[in-house]
Amino acid sequence: MAPHGKTYNAAREKVDRTHEYTPHEAVRLVKELKRAKFDESVEVHFRTGLNVRHADEQLRGTIALPNGLGKSVTVAVFAKGDKAREAEEAGADFVGADDLAKRVEEGFTDFDIAIATPDMMPVVGRLGRILGPQGKMPNPKVGTVTMDVGKAVEESKAGKVEYRTDRTAIVHLTIGKTSFDERALLENYAAVIDEIIRAKPAAAKGRYIRSITLASTMGPGIKIDPSRTRDILEEAAPAAA
Repeated sequence: MAPHGKTYNAAREKVDRTHEYTPHEAVRLVKELKRAKFDESVEVHFRTGLNVRHADEQLRGTIALPNGLGKSVTVAVFAKGDKAREAEEAGADFVGADDLAKRVEEGFTDFDIAIATPDMMPVVGRLGRILGPQGKMPNPKVGTVTMDVGKAVEESKAGKVEYRTDRTAIVHLTIGKTSFDERALLENYAAVIDEIIRAKPAAAKGRYIRSITLASTMGPGIKIDPSRTRDILEEAAPAAA
């Protein structure tokens, strides 16, 4: 692994790696330690105690962030007829049926989210080996296989994001950009915390959220106290005032 540069090491020295910060302290630090010239994404990583080898302990869902992601989301919709027109009117970037599926088979994946009507799934199902590894495969559990394609496109464009546990039981989510003000990032963080707690599998045993780390794209990880799951915005209010 290549060594980090001087600016990264300087930023890391400002982070107490043994300390668990409050959410608003972590957000403030992430913004202070911004290093790149571009607008970095702000990511949160939850290490859970789930045993993802068991189907009833896997975590997956979607959440609409109150302040969006700070980036344009490109949406592809697999639909025909009236549903294709509905998708176009809602702002979908790419709309098609067999023709769009053929483009994907030929290597086209320049979109962030794929949505499909149920009748298109026999066609879209053949794209699993391409879209699956990229996390773009339409799925009814997260609302991307639906007849209400207009609503699905609008929600995706507004910042609705999908989350899931990976093979090591960690959930990775983007909650905005370093250019967001502290309040906007905290509101998105609070919404994510609420959703992760709400979605806790009934079969989960032991400690559910083991650690939380906040980081910008190019910055060091900052540990957040995982017990701080309530009154996040209220606690930050005096500091923001």
